[in-house]
Amino acid sequence: MSTPLLVQALAALSAPALAGAGLLGARLRRAGAAAAEREAALQGTVAELRQERDELQRTASCDPLTGVWNYRHLQITLDKEIERARRAAGGDGTRPLALLMLEIAGFDAVVAEHGRSRAGAVLRDLAQRLAVEIRRSDTLGRYGGEEFLVLLPDTGPEGAVQVAERLVWTVRRHRLLDWSGGGAEPRPAGTAETPGARGNGLTAAVGIAVLPRDGSHAALLLRAADRALAEARRAGGDCWRGAPVETVPAAAPSPVPALQPGRRSDGPTGAVEKAGSLSACTGPEATLTSVGHARTAAATAAARDGV
Repeated sequence: MSTPLLVQALAALSAPALAGAGLLGARLRRAGAAAAEREAALQGTVAELRQERDELQRTASCDPLTGVWNYRHLQITLDKEIERARRAAGGDGTRPLALLMLEIAGFDAVVAEHGRSRAGAVLRDLAQRLAVEIRRSDTLGRYGGEEFLVLLPDTGPEGAVQVAERLVWTVRRHRLLDWSGGGAEPRPAGTAETPGARGNGLTAAVGIAVLPRDGSHAALLLRAADRALAEARRAGGDCWRGAPVETVPAAAPSPVPALQPGRRSDGPTGAVEKAGSLSACTGPEATLTSVGHARTAAATAAARDGV
């Protein structure tokens, strides 16, 4: 066979193969594009599911009224902090952990004057204000009603007293929201509407319990803090009390001295290692704006001096 005829035969045989290869390449490109689209869609779905999961975790751990941590989260965190304190201390449970049980009094007057809806807004605003007064490593949550629980890791009796005094002072000096003019400018309650009331009409009683002095597990610490809170209530509120120390034999003295009862002061004492922030579980559905928008310059300066 001559060379031209051989070339023509090869060209005729290779034409279908080239056409098939081109068609196969086009199909592969379309399949790759479709796979990339499916992968992008799956990644978007996974991102949405993760966002919804995070939202469910947040709502499951947050109090819907105040925006701070709820009772369930407090229980879990308290158990974790107690176990962490035991491990860090080599198993003997001597690393300090303070627990504050805080009760706010005076909300009946707010409910009577403004109604339950606005009283709930006041409670939320105050809870967010209290969250600013603690460290980021601390935990503040609603224990029930107008009671809050504060967990202070790596904090002994002296540090717990400083935080308790600061929280009592913050409740007493907190400025309530003003709805009279439709604005968000705060005002102190009990001026023209409730003459004779002291400050904003709100006070706080705080009970203090410290690990390991007042108990070695959560139930004992909560019981000790509740007893201390009852003592603060009997003292008239607007103060803190430490849990009474049980009598121990002389050969085994308590490693931590008993706390002396706290009295009302004109301002907070002490300072925390790191400034706190608004509760981490506050979401976009909050009914109030950030507490920073509801402060006056005087309240801001006072809070800065206390933190």
